[in-house]
Amino acid sequence: MSAPVSASRRRFLRTGAMGAGALVIGMGAGGALAAPASAPAAADAFTPNVFIRIDRKGIVTLVSKQPEIGQGIKTSLPMVIAEELEIDWKDVRIVQGDLNPAYGSQGAGGSTSTPTNYENFHRLGAAARTVLVQAAAQTWGVPVSECGAAHGAVVHGPSKRKLGYGALVPLAATLPVPDAATVQLKDPATYKLLGTRIGGVDNAAIVSGKPLFGIDIQLPGMLYAVYAKCPVFGGKPVNANLDAIKAMSGVKDAFIVEGTDNLNGLRPGVAIVATSTWAAFKARRALEVKWDEGVGANHSWADFAAQAKAAAGKPGTTTLRKDGDVAQAFAGAAKTVEASYSYPFISHASMEPQNCTAWFKQDGTLELWAPTQNPGSGQALVTTTFGIPKEKITLHIIRSGGGFGRRLSSDFIVEATAIAQKAGAPVKLTWTREDDLQHDHFRPGGFHHLRGGVDANGKLVGWHNHFVTFANRVEREGKSILQPGSGGSLSGDEFPGRWLGNCLLEQTALECRIPMGPWRAPGSSVFSWVFHSFIDELAHAAGRDPVAFRLELLGDKDIVPGTGERGQPYSVSRMRNVLKAVAEKADWGKRKFGPGQGAGVAFHFSHRGYVAEVAEVTVSKEGQLKVDRVVVVSDIGAQIVNLSGAENQVQGSVIDGLSTLMLPELNIDKGRVVQSNFHDYQLLRMPDTPTKIDIHFLKTDYPVTGLGEPVLPPLAPAVCNAIFAATGKRVRELPLSKTDLSWS
Repeated sequence: MSAPVSASRRRFLRTGAMGAGALVIGMGAGGALAAPASAPAAADAFTPNVFIRIDRKGIVTLVSKQPEIGQGIKTSLPMVIAEELEIDWKDVRIVQGDLNPAYGSQGAGGSTSTPTNYENFHRLGAAARTVLVQAAAQTWGVPVSECGAAHGAVVHGPSKRKLGYGALVPLAATLPVPDAATVQLKDPATYKLLGTRIGGVDNAAIVSGKPLFGIDIQLPGMLYAVYAKCPVFGGKPVNANLDAIKAMSGVKDAFIVEGTDNLNGLRPGVAIVATSTWAAFKARRALEVKWDEGVGANHSWADFAAQAKAAAGKPGTTTLRKDGDVAQAFAGAAKTVEASYSYPFISHASMEPQNCTAWFKQDGTLELWAPTQNPGSGQALVTTTFGIPKEKITLHIIRSGGGFGRRLSSDFIVEATAIAQKAGAPVKLTWTREDDLQHDHFRPGGFHHLRGGVDANGKLVGWHNHFVTFANRVEREGKSILQPGSGGSLSGDEFPGRWLGNCLLEQTALECRIPMGPWRAPGSSVFSWVFHSFIDELAHAAGRDPVAFRLELLGDKDIVPGTGERGQPYSVSRMRNVLKAVAEKADWGKRKFGPGQGAGVAFHFSHRGYVAEVAEVTVSKEGQLKVDRVVVVSDIGAQIVNLSGAENQVQGSVIDGLSTLMLPELNIDKGRVVQSNFHDYQLLRMPDTPTKIDIHFLKTDYPVTGLGEPVLPPLAPAVCNAIFAATGKRVRELPLSKTDLSWS
């Protein structure tokens, strides 16, 4: 594979509308549309902004600025422009944009790509369409009001004359582009493209094995590298058999990198540079390092669990919410339930291990090819770590073979940069699968000690959760503080806290040297399992139907006071609607189940999305689980952009959620991750996926949001609640494989 960005394409991406005939509607740092600016005529193309180029043949090239990690954004966001532009999808070509301030925000995480760009991209397309219609009207000498666009052409209504966009390019390039904030957008009722099924633009290349991913990058004269880090988190190399490694066939260099104290940055290690990946891997196996393991060598999961158990009977170090009198509520409750839930550290386990290609040139510039979710943060980390100015860094965003939050971190980028500074040539750093599993930025484990009370009418009257989480010690404004890992900090507004008059939420942080980072639906992916499993326990203790119990708990206020997840208010009406809809679609309470069969329900508000799910399961007497059906109802706003992509995201979230519920866990012993590869860190196999996934969307008059994360959280509690309905056994520890589900 040659360099993934050709010279001609790179010129287009870098200069965008800087060429002749360009008008730039850029994206400001906050994603807002910048003011338009006109420029001289173009002979070969109409480039109304940095995202759109129309050539004389009517072919439209659109820039996809967000990183593509499998979530389909490289297809769906250009669809928004194409819809407003009134261009047929067959005439659209998509190119991946490099990191460029003109594009605005370019991160892909938290299901933010769609809500951040949806409105702006409509206006980009509408502004370009407006200019093309004006060009046609001028050509014919008719009022603009008599003209309209459709299928890549402008049509004059009264005379039925038609001009394709290609023919309008020369004149359109001379016209001023209107302020995008003032253009007329299409009526959603007239959409032809949005809401239909469009295959991913890279699908053909993926299924035919063409090079697309960071691991595929090839450059002339390129070298290959591996990077060995201390197996104990926070450790560093003291010395290594570098001379022996350098003497091996194919090895060009081997050296120690001092690194930094930042667990999520450039950690100390030993680099090996070779003429091939296999030569580097072979040398890695022969590498002998003496490590200073540091205080992290004292970490073990067994010790953490013991600390969490000891904390259960004590007040939390932090009070997150305290409403009413919880002790009095429990004293007056007709029934109280106590339970402890726990879940382990887990890895992101992307199919493509971390990698980055770096080329540090003699003039002090740096060129990077990175499969990253957060290119701007990666560039910033390079600058702060090495002092290389941002303007001297070119970062090409390469398609990622999975991310799930892992590639929001940029440690692999600074590692490649450190190696490239000594290599004297382009160098591709490739992590091994063991590196990827044992040096991840993990989803933090956690322990929840819960108590709840219901009154004589079966109403929830008291809730106490003492959450024991994990934190790293960091420096903030000259102070040393404990910072919980991403997704490891419980909000006082988390459901059902704000809904209850008597609620106590506490948190205790266990200090550790384990690097942690965002894992798909951070926090929500485990909080939903804990809360909705325990709510189910309380519903059954009260003798109530689980759906009715939840509807009563939600109440009938439209917006619950306080600040919801990600700063979004919590719409009770939207959640009630998806819960009612999923119960209806699943025939809740109407279906007859045989022995060892049952249904469970759960909902969750996550990343602006409202989702409710019903899982139906069969558990054999020997304890073998089969998920027969999952019914999913989602409210993610007024428009499904790409129905094919949306369905794919729902199916993927259900399967990923089930896999994470059933199998993976990381054990920590002497500061090391015990598991090393997929033989002992197992993921779900195809025969164990749900037999049927029913997908339903509620279209509502709310802003459009993303779908990569909100469907995952309700899956685990829905399945575990169904297991209880089928067997009478509660699952309070993850993974599910640790619980004996056999029954008689």
